[in-house]
Amino acid sequence: MSILQAFVLGLVQGLGEFLPISSSAHLVLVRWLLGWPDPGLTFDVALHAGTLVAVLAYFWRELLEIGREGLRQPRSREGRLLYYILLACVPGALFGVALEEQAQTVFRTPVLIALALALMGIALWAADRGGRKTRNIENITLVDSLLVGLSQALAIIPGVSRSGITMTAGLLTGMSRETAARFSFLLSVPIIAGAALWEFRHLSVAEIDAAFAVGIVTSAVVGFLAIKFLLQYLRRGSYLLFAWYRLALAALVVLVEVWRG
Repeated sequence: MSILQAFVLGLVQGLGEFLPISSSAHLVLVRWLLGWPDPGLTFDVALHAGTLVAVLAYFWRELLEIGREGLRQPRSREGRLLYYILLACVPGALFGVALEEQAQTVFRTPVLIALALALMGIALWAADRGGRKTRNIENITLVDSLLVGLSQALAIIPGVSRSGITMTAGLLTGMSRETAARFSFLLSVPIIAGAALWEFRHLSVAEIDAAFAVGIVTSAVVGFLAIKFLLQYLRRGSYLLFAWYRLALAALVVLVEVWRG
């Protein structure tokens, strides 16, 4: 893999992991459109490691408080939030392990990705328009975490988007736009860490090179900026921008697929 390819894929991962547009779909589609080969599982580890660094760097104070106070006082606000975050990650982890092979093969066809992009774009738009958007992170309940966690299991399909589906579910439970995004980002920590550790078993030390390092650094820096941008944008803006983007990208994929025959 060239340095340019590593940079582009790191950029795509950093944006797609935290914006509700699906990093897995974009990684597949970029390679499909440009004719690039699959970089392999070793590079996947680099991308996940980079986005994990991004979310840890942005939320380290909040995560430290949740972990420290949650373990010290399980019935406190931090204790409940820690429990809810861990509980919400269980469905996604189970589905990810059970459907790992399908996620790498069957689910990665361009037409299926386009369908997932479009359907989730419509769902995100509907949730943004219909949700009450009045609840903050202190009001999250056990039922909310279960609903968001179950929705996260669908993210195994490229195009659905882990951040997109969890933000949509959060909006449907009445969370504000920013709270839905913040809860989604906190959920991403154990999920991304788990994915990186699961893929680590395939890591080949011989494949760790300059492109590997570029992938980590690029996805980390871009991911950090994506988190910062989205949280600031959602204080006044809506998710409609991302819904339209998903629909436009889905249409483009279908057109290219038809054109290529």
